[in-house]
Amino acid sequence: MRSRRTTLAVPGSNPRFIEKAQGLPADEIFLDLEDAVAPAAKPEARKRVVAALNEGDWTGKVRVVRVNDLATPWTYRDVIDVVEGAGPNLDCLMLPKVRDASHVQWLDRLLTQIEQAMGYEVGRIGIEAQIEDARGMTAIDAIAASSPRLETLVFGPGDFMASLNMKTLVVGEQPPGYTEGDAYHYILMRILMAARAHDLQAIDGPYFNVRDVDAFTRVAERSAALGFDGKWVLHPSQVEAGNKVFSPAQDDYDHAELILDAYEYYTTVEKRGAAMLGDEMIDEASRKMALVIAAKGRAAGLSRTRSFEPPA
Repeated sequence: MRSRRTTLAVPGSNPRFIEKAQGLPADEIFLDLEDAVAPAAKPEARKRVVAALNEGDWTGKVRVVRVNDLATPWTYRDVIDVVEGAGPNLDCLMLPKVRDASHVQWLDRLLTQIEQAMGYEVGRIGIEAQIEDARGMTAIDAIAASSPRLETLVFGPGDFMASLNMKTLVVGEQPPGYTEGDAYHYILMRILMAARAHDLQAIDGPYFNVRDVDAFTRVAERSAALGFDGKWVLHPSQVEAGNKVFSPAQDDYDHAELILDAYEYYTTVEKRGAAMLGDEMIDEASRKMALVIAAKGRAAGLSRTRSFEPPA
């Protein structure tokens, strides 16, 4: 499982931002060829992105490029130029405004053809599908099942809010007048359910008020509590907060690893299906829950501070 606690958006046309991003502790960097790049600047941005992937130091980061959506005339050239030019230094392509499974399948086939032509390992480059409107949401189950290359479903709240005629101008914030509950709860849970049904990661979308780290943290905690793997970030000030929100607390991580060790001991050595860990009963359900926390802790680079000691 790739760690995607924070996914930092970087304009592909801005060399200063690209250079700065290499030194930030975001888990994933996506170099953007879509909304962050003006139409006239897209050909030059492709060249900058290829050079940055080949020449930059992206150690420890998931390297992603967001191409333009399939309703534009730029997508095919984005894919061909970036993958032919920097395929070995690319982990995934992000496809925006995915409305049905055929969008992902088109990208999968084009990637396969490029990999075969270039002598790359076929299937290594993954796909991230961005869900940004009502049509994409209604087709999300088919999208989630569309390709073995698919790694994540990403929520795109700005375009999604516009597609619903939602009454707000602050991307990621609750619409004015909506005082009962959370206007995004169904949307987030729908994405999460589709992702988990197909062993994919789920990434929450950005929060546009980049100077308000407290508000960003509040919104991030909402999706982290549901089970999302990470959140899109737009500014260096959001990276540290996002990494913290989507990492287990040290005590929770240690506890999860202890449950896994104890359950393994009691089921294999003492041949019990349930047992006690201190004052806590553990069973197969406990093991499954602990696996989730342990996997996220390991992906975040946490180290254990406690170990299991079998009873004398």
